[in-house]
Amino acid sequence: MAYALSLDSLAPFDQLPRTPASDVKKLGWRGVMRTVGREGKVLVTNHDQPEAVILSTDEYQRLMQAAQGAQAQQDAALDALRRRFDERLASVAQDDAADRLRGALGAPVALGGAVKAGASH
Repeated sequence: MAYALSLDSLAPFDQLPRTPASDVKKLGWRGVMRTVGREGKVLVTNHDQPEAVILSTDEYQRLMQAAQGAQAQQDAALDALRRRFDERLASVAQDDAADRLRGALGAPVALGGAVKAGASH
């Protein structure tokens, strides 16, 4: 099952279920894990300051799959960019590249009153 990693799926600390560190001591690990089992995650605070987030294994797997999916998308985009660059570089490395460049630079340009700023303009 693939998940998209988005900031919407990552709750800020103030939206996580909380438990003070004293409850961890008082209720024990089982008490904290009941909350984790119910909520998927719990923020442990110490003097009302965030100290740790405990995740269920399902929540951890979901986050890892989302991170791996995002990494795969980034790798694919980088590979596509690398291929495009290599194709352009290959055209410059061809034996007739210098002649083609001289021909392009030596030919008169008919602008017809318009400004030519590049291939996309």
